[in-house]
Amino acid sequence: MKLHIKVIPSSSKDCIAGWLEDTLKVKVKAPAEKGKANKAIIKVLEKTLDLPKGSIHIISGTTSSRKVIEIKCGNETNINKKLEYLYNNG
Repeated sequence: MKLHIKVIPSSSKDCIAGWLEDTLKVKVKAPAEKGKANKAIIKVLEKTLDLPKGSIHIISGTTSSRKVIEIKCGNETNINKKLEYLYNNG
């Protein structure tokens, strides 16, 4: 499953900040340097979506604030439910 995200680095906390149309906004404390923000994004998403380490990969936009990630997990229905909850309550 692929997901579009917009990253807001150097934020006051690590969190999901809501949706911008079909793009998930993610705030991370890490700065956008040397891949620190990218690592933080993966960590926040794995924790929020309750996924095992290594199940999220950035497939495009590694040096951009807009990224496409790929989630490899056996239970896509469960992930969709969590994303829908974030969309409706984020």
